[in-house]
Amino acid sequence: MTSAGDEEGLRQGSGLVIRNTGNSYLVRDEQGNDLLCRAKGNFRLIGIRSTSPVVVGDRVKLDVNPDGTAFITDIAERKNYIVRRASNLSKQAHILAANIDRALLCITVCYPETTTVFIDRFLVTAEAYSVPVTLLFNKIDLYEDEEQEYLQGLIRLYTIIGYPCLQSSMVTGEGRKELEEVTRGRIVLLAGHSGVGKSTIVNTLRGKTVQKVGEISGYHHKGMHTTTFSEMIELANGGFIIDTPGIKGFGTIDMVTAEVSHYFPEIFSASRNCRYNNCLHLNEPECAVRRAVEAHHISESRYHSYLNILEDISEGKYRL
Repeated sequence: MTSAGDEEGLRQGSGLVIRNTGNSYLVRDEQGNDLLCRAKGNFRLIGIRSTSPVVVGDRVKLDVNPDGTAFITDIAERKNYIVRRASNLSKQAHILAANIDRALLCITVCYPETTTVFIDRFLVTAEAYSVPVTLLFNKIDLYEDEEQEYLQGLIRLYTIIGYPCLQSSMVTGEGRKELEEVTRGRIVLLAGHSGVGKSTIVNTLRGKTVQKVGEISGYHHKGMHTTTFSEMIELANGGFIIDTPGIKGFGTIDMVTAEVSHYFPEIFSASRNCRYNNCLHLNEPECAVRRAVEAHHISESRYHSYLNILEDISEGKYRL
């Protein structure tokens, strides 16, 4: 039996995965050509417990056919990635994208609501896999006084912890310059619930419509999916933005109970003053973290998110 490398006209190459449609991939090679690729037959046998072994942002090796189609034969080592538990395959991971310079988590305080639990789960995963995050609070033109007050509270909370926060409205144009700077010359992942405005942001930064824009369900005030696969889109400022399908829930995966607090910077900092080195900040005596929560030095919402993740680990499940 002849191998793929022995076939007449076959050549080796490499490239960057710019689109993942589930069973095929679009790869931009070193010459700037976009090639339709599939993973090689035995490629999926590699020990990756993932819904897809190849993701947008991967640097890959290729066997290229004369007709321009190709097989992906290997993946270069990833510098980082964003991963969550697959919603209906609890033992598998769903990797959103790899080799990211920064993640932009798009948040709306209503229409639809983004909960602090969702925000914190995303941030914990980003900390675990070394992905810097900017929080993007979008649709600020829609908020009434009470919602504006809550928004400013969230911005204060996450800024104090150390996460950069931006405010934006694609209607008024507020925040557009800041978004252009954040994405300039970088590969940036854009994530969030359906309906938070990701596709409109991509279209605005691109200067033309490249992504469909959905509507908000009036009954549930939730977004309806418009992006159905992950795609890396080139921007005029030299950057690339990875638009991802809307995420309903963000289940953490491969977290060790004793290490979860390490991914909450303010909890990790306070834990140095706990009586016990292995304190989980639950019911242990002389716990500096619980004292900090009681004194409002650590947000109750953040501590609740911490407990929420611990509970998921102990029960082997996660809630949306």
